[in-house]
Amino acid sequence: MRKGRSAASCTAALVTAIAAATLSAPAATTSVPPVAAPAAYALPRAIPASAGATTLAVLPTPLSSSQCLAQLGRRCYSPLQYQKAYDITPLYRSGITGKGATIMVVVSYGSPTLQHDLDVFDAQWGLPATTLDIRQFGTMPPFDPTNGDMVAWAIEATLDVQYAHAIAPGAKIVVAATSVDETQGETGFPELMNAEKSLIDQGVGDVISQSFGTMEPDFADPSQILGLRYAYKDAAAHHVSVLAPDSDNGATGIALDGNSLLPFAAAAWPASDPLVTAIGGSFPLIADDGTRLAPDVVANDNVLGVPSDVYPIVGGGGESTVFARPSWQDGLSVISGNHRAQPDISMSAAHAGAGWSYQSFVPSDAGWHLIGGTSESCPLFAGVVALAEQAAGHRLGNIDPALYLLGHLSQIPWVGAETGIVDITSGNNSDHGVTGHNAGPGYDEASGWGTVDVAKFVPALALADNLTRE
Repeated sequence: MRKGRSAASCTAALVTAIAAATLSAPAATTSVPPVAAPAAYALPRAIPASAGATTLAVLPTPLSSSQCLAQLGRRCYSPLQYQKAYDITPLYRSGITGKGATIMVVVSYGSPTLQHDLDVFDAQWGLPATTLDIRQFGTMPPFDPTNGDMVAWAIEATLDVQYAHAIAPGAKIVVAATSVDETQGETGFPELMNAEKSLIDQGVGDVISQSFGTMEPDFADPSQILGLRYAYKDAAAHHVSVLAPDSDNGATGIALDGNSLLPFAAAAWPASDPLVTAIGGSFPLIADDGTRLAPDVVANDNVLGVPSDVYPIVGGGGESTVFARPSWQDGLSVISGNHRAQPDISMSAAHAGAGWSYQSFVPSDAGWHLIGGTSESCPLFAGVVALAEQAAGHRLGNIDPALYLLGHLSQIPWVGAETGIVDITSGNNSDHGVTGHNAGPGYDEASGWGTVDVAKFVPALALADNLTRE
């Protein structure tokens, strides 16, 4: 719950605090009985964000960015490059690793090799080992490596745990895996929401990374979405942060049939929910040693360039037709009118600079895969929130009010850099013939407020949260 403190007083207090200080921050598996779903809805499927991602390469060992550029015609990034490019290492040196925070990753099915693959990933990059806490909701069907649905969710689960851990190596990771069988006509949404609520009520999870979503028009009626929000209301009541990826198809997204794209602009839920922080996609140009070579641009592989057989990732964004503009977006009425705008912030997502992930759940494809999309950007930012929770010493809950306070401050020349928000002013998210939005100074519906310099953003977010919370 947030107090009704005026934006002006919050801004003045935060400006004073920033000016007065330097903002730098000194698998056991448990089976959980299934929870009864609400009355049946004619709901669309819960689609893993990785459904739009493409494996660009499968190799026995990962390559450097320069090697990828020479051999594959595009860049590839490791977690060590991200740690430097997003300026995270100063936090690690001061003891901020996410210790004490718990990241909940929510998926269907999961992966039978989740712990093993994380162990290989950690060993390759010198990350500290961790034991996943895997909670299974319902009786899990045997993993079928020929089932495309199961494989898509396994990709999602693997990518989420590896990149959340890469950014917040000290945080605990809990995986909530539901046992839905969508081939029998179940949509999976009630089961996913029930799993989240069950763990929230048990006090498990400080930040939730959920890399799935469905376009708002795919629901028959807005009441269906409103009837599924109970997990997010529960998260808000328990001060749990909830993140979701925006579409990987720019201003549009996957239609109800699960294959074609909507021929018009639309928003993705749950990213469009005001109780959720929507994570968009960017493209950072990074050298082998992690040095940034240019400012980030909007993730748009149509412009950045990928092979014709690789699905182009385009960062999502737009306006909800279900949710009204929340109070913390009041300054954006000229952009989104009375509608909730998204995304809120962006992280690396383009296939033009995909991340390495080790995967072995399909034995014939075991090895190092290059994967992009907002499936990557969402767990990356979940790790950032976990770092901020350690810095703050408490849960942050819905970070959007604090994030937007920092966003507005980032536009003030003499204090903006200290907020840790780095504006993205180039690129657009037009895709598949649907005109999207252009990036520009300040907030836009192509990149949100931009991206982050984590060493500055983490303490600034912790401070802003203290000023906007009850």
